[in-house]
Order: sequence, then C-alpha cells, then structure tokens
Amino acid sequence: MADIYEEEDGKIPVPADVEEAIKTLIRWAGDDPSREGLMDTPKRVARAWKEYCGGYEADPSHHLSRTFEEVGGYDEIVLLRDIPFQSHCEHHMAPIIGKAAIAYLPKNRVVGISKLARVLQGFARRLQVQERLTAEVADCIWENLHPQGVAVVIEASHSCMTARGVRTPGVGMTTSRMMGVFRDDERSRKEVLSLMGY
Repeated sequence: MADIYEEEDGKIPVPADVEEAIKTLIRWAGDDPSREGLMDTPKRVARAWKEYCGGYEADPSHHLSRTFEEVGGYDEIVLLRDIPFQSHCEHHMAPIIGKAAIAYLPKNRVVGISKLARVLQGFARRLQVQERLTAEVADCIWENLHPQGVAVVIEASHSCMTARGVRTPGVGMTTSRMMGVFRDDERSRKEVLSLMGY
C-alpha cells in the first residue's frame, strides 16, 4: 500500500501503511478495528510510537556541547539521582519503566544537570535493552565531557517479563557501568555508589 499522509488537526500525519499494519495487528489479536472504540486507535498508536521512539531523531550528545569551566575549583562528584525514564524493549516492544543515577567526576568543566537527564531520555526513547542503555549513557558522558570518571546505575521493571512470559510482577533489574576512577579506584567506586544509595 502506498504511503498516503493525512493531516488531522495539526497532528503528525500517519502513513496509510502504518495505520493498516496496526489494524492488521488488532484483527490478529481477535478484535475488529472498525468497531467504534477502535476506529481511531491505529492513528493514536502510530503517533504514540513516534513519540516513544523520538530518540532516533536526536543526538543525545548534543545536550553535552555547552559546558561551564567557571566552577569555583569544584572537583568533587556531580550526581543526579532517581531520574525517571520509560523505554521499550527491542524484543517484545513492551515498556521498560525505571530510574537512573548518573554521576561524573569533572576534570575541568561541568554541564547543566538537566542535560544528564536529557542524555538518558534521548537513548531511552528508542527500542532498547537495559544493558545497552546503561552503556550508551555512560559512554556519551565519557566521550563528550572527558571527566575523571563516570558512573551510571539503572534500575527498571520490564513488562516483557512482568506482564507476559514468566509473569513475575515486582521483579526489577539493575545494571551499572563504571568508567575512569570509578572503575579503577575502589574507594572512589564505593563513594559514588554510597552517594547513589547502594
């Protein structure tokens, strides 16, 4: 089917083949996409997925391009805790809901703290596995800020495990990535993990 775009009240257009694919899925699941309650669902789902996967359209490292060198000699850990995020697993496209702690030990410059959350969101808004998400966030900060150390810990619940398959609600997964002094120096690693609450 050809891509036919249709504007609707200023909302992003949905290609006809995408809408039809969602109708096919609804039929396959056992329902009728033409019934009243589902008539607008294919477009809603398409737009929701465009939003869920908005991270593909952005470069998270862009958020780390503006840094500050005037930090009054500050040379201790910078930490942002309990950053909420939502992603979707690449295996079942089911929600991953969690929180992250991101820390770095600056060398000679810092970044606005909201930028750390933006880096997380940029990578989370893609089809993901938690291990890769953790590594991508840490690597991005390491490569762009050139700090003495980076530590990222992510805790999340995976709907592909809690709502289907083995169905084990309440189970959480924790992943971490330590770089620089947080990997090489046990004392620094203990300090940052303690500040994160671990």
